[in-house]
Amino acid sequence: MPLIKAAVCHEFGAPLKIEDVELRAPEGAEVEVTLDAVAICHSDISFASGGWGGSLPAVYGHEAAGRVTAVGDRVSGVSVGDSVVVTLIRACGSCPNCASGRPVICETPYDGDTGPLKTKDGGKLHQAMASGAFAEKVVVDQAQVVRISADIPKDAASLIACGVITGVGAVVNAAQLRAGQDVVVIGAGGVGLNAIQGARIAGARRIVAVDMSTEKLEIAKEFGATDGILATEDKPWGQLEQAIGRKGVDAVIVTVGAIPAYNDAPKYLAAGGRVVMVGMPHIGDGATYDPGTFAAMGQGTVGSKMGDVVIQRDIPWMVDLYAQGRLKLDELISGRWSLEQINDAIEDTKTGAARRNVILFDR
Repeated sequence: MPLIKAAVCHEFGAPLKIEDVELRAPEGAEVEVTLDAVAICHSDISFASGGWGGSLPAVYGHEAAGRVTAVGDRVSGVSVGDSVVVTLIRACGSCPNCASGRPVICETPYDGDTGPLKTKDGGKLHQAMASGAFAEKVVVDQAQVVRISADIPKDAASLIACGVITGVGAVVNAAQLRAGQDVVVIGAGGVGLNAIQGARIAGARRIVAVDMSTEKLEIAKEFGATDGILATEDKPWGQLEQAIGRKGVDAVIVTVGAIPAYNDAPKYLAAGGRVVMVGMPHIGDGATYDPGTFAAMGQGTVGSKMGDVVIQRDIPWMVDLYAQGRLKLDELISGRWSLEQINDAIEDTKTGAARRNVILFDR
């Protein structure tokens, strides 16, 4: 069986190890993609730290782009040589959620322990998040890839696979923000900046970034935020009226997994507003709300997984926005690293200063 290089997690919280692993050929509706780039998402870090459990040893990574180099005998829609974005959204297409247009919460389970990856000696190797993209190649279901123009730089394209669709989709699909409405985005990291871009694209009147860093608030304005509030201030939600002329907003997008952010989010809402939960705390963490206020004010909360996207519909739209200069992608990249530098890139991402670090694979 062919060998490829991958960054393998053998122990939660320990550095990843670059080693040779087996990757079988695509079967049936599977596609092999030789990767040009994979971005590092905080979800990868949470899994690798043990925050969400999971099977080991494992290969993480799920924001990727590359070229199709082999296909199974039941693949349609993509061909060898196509440039593609690779996502973690593995949708069966026929379960109730897929059939109703919600493929991000497909009900058909996938067992990464029995996927296309094996250790060099043929042992179990978990394909995390149905992707395993911290590797030179991946084999994934055809439902997980979207064909893009070869002219789109792969480092920029890789960001669309998760961070961009999650942030933009949370505003457009989950919050269903309309032109002229106001929004607060809590967290001005990679996903938060994309939520801000989504609000700008949707025509929001005021886009208020909330973060603990003044530097990040300034960066947020480059991506479309009209106002910034420091989360470290006493009762920061009290600054809304002075900033935007009203005491609450129509939607609050929480893009970080910090419990204090979730506790504070409803305090920014106007009557009839909605909190959209995007950031994922560790398992067992809990937030506290006053349900009576939600009932009395007609407010609500909703979870948004991967921006509630339909990738074959939404990714081509976002790629086109990028080509027009209306969606910033290149500006999201903080650093470019080799696979051998992945642990350094992860540590840099943990500092919170990076927007997105991208691993590039040499040809």
